[in-house]
Amino acid sequence: MKSQNNLSNPNIIVRTADGSNTIFNSQVGENYHSKHGALQESRHVFVKMGLEYYSEKNQTASVSILEVGFGTGLNFLLSADFCTERQTNLDYTGIEAYPLSLVMIGQTGYNEYISEGVWQQFVANYNNLFLQPAQINPFCKLQIAHCELLNFQSKEHYDIVYFDAFAAAYQPEMWNEEAISHTMQFLKPGGVFVTYAITGNLKRMLKALNCKVEKVPGAPGKREMLRSTRF
Repeated sequence: MKSQNNLSNPNIIVRTADGSNTIFNSQVGENYHSKHGALQESRHVFVKMGLEYYSEKNQTASVSILEVGFGTGLNFLLSADFCTERQTNLDYTGIEAYPLSLVMIGQTGYNEYISEGVWQQFVANYNNLFLQPAQINPFCKLQIAHCELLNFQSKEHYDIVYFDAFAAAYQPEMWNEEAISHTMQFLKPGGVFVTYAITGNLKRMLKALNCKVEKVPGAPGKREMLRSTRF
């Protein structure tokens, strides 16, 4: 997940190639989103290839999402807008061990890309979301688990997993067999796992966990990404 080991290290707002902002985590040494475009990466990798794909395939009136690496909240915000527009019920759980401050969230400018109501309720509830779930609007419920991935436990099983940890070069412990296996236990049969990354090792691990693995077009700046469906 998007984490840092020393909270005294500053996070810095960075403009990406599509004009949207991301945050550079100076402890990890990487941005929270692609330098080629934070907004277009989130829309493509997670909303289009994950949420929209699952929704169209299953024609469902409700969907549940588990995000590994809640970070800036951009993936949730875009997903909430998507579901609100389509009147689809969204139950969203993020995992984040090292939350960003509300001040930092406010500096992202992500309010420009989503509906005013979703943004206002998100920031109004943000600090309490680590303690209890909140109803963001009539369609969208959000909670954030303030813990390391391997300490996350839930009786719930999810339709979609957004896996948005920092790259393996910066955070290898998030991409090993233990982390991926722990994550996949929360995905329903028929559920979809999406991530911006695609490596031979990740594909092998997912196949060993009884999942179908697809290479699909990546966001700008990355030719391919991975989508996996659990059998």
